[in-house]
This record gives sequence, C-alpha cells and structure tokens, in this order.
Amino acid sequence: MRSRRTDVINYKGQRFSGYNKPKRTPGESKKFAVLAKEGDQVRLVRFGDPNMTIKKHIPERRASFRARHGCDNPGTKLSAKFWSCKAWSFAILGLISIYA
Repeated sequence: MRSRRTDVINYKGQRFSGYNKPKRTPGESKKFAVLAKEGDQVRLVRFGDPNMTIKKHIPERRASFRARHGCDNPGTKLSAKFWSCKAWSFAILGLISIYA
C-alpha cells in the first residue's frame, strides 16, 4: 500500500516537500532552493553557487565561511544568508559530514 504525499506544495511551478525544507535545483541559477515560511510570510529563497563545491568537512574552511558571512547572527528565515549559514553549520541538503 502506497502512502499519498499530501504535504507537497506547488509554488510558482515548483514542487516542495514542505516549508523550510531545502532542495537541490539542478540546472538553475543557484544550487539550492527553499520555500521559506516565517509567520504568515512565504518566500522562495535560492542560495549557493552551482559551480562551487562545499567543503565544510574541513574545519578551517567552515570557520572561515562562517566568520566571513557573519553566521553568528544569520537573520530571518526569509534570507539566503540564513539558509547558507545553516548549510555550513551541520549536515542538511543531502550533504553528509562526519564533522558536523
């Protein structure tokens, strides 16, 4: 018996598995997209350079990125900065790191 996915959200022609759940976007201008929701506000946020690799398993690179982007205060969920900092904080977006 198959369970039906009723929590799929269609937003501007794109499918999302839910609010605040990042997904990869191959072939797009950015590497990831997330349908961010904070309170009553909903926004499509794209982030990440598709031509670069994330090497957050290297502690020096992770610390440098977080310091450079001010990840101690990432701001609101509706910003690309928030989601980019979250991606460099721990394993999300299908990126597995034993150090995170």
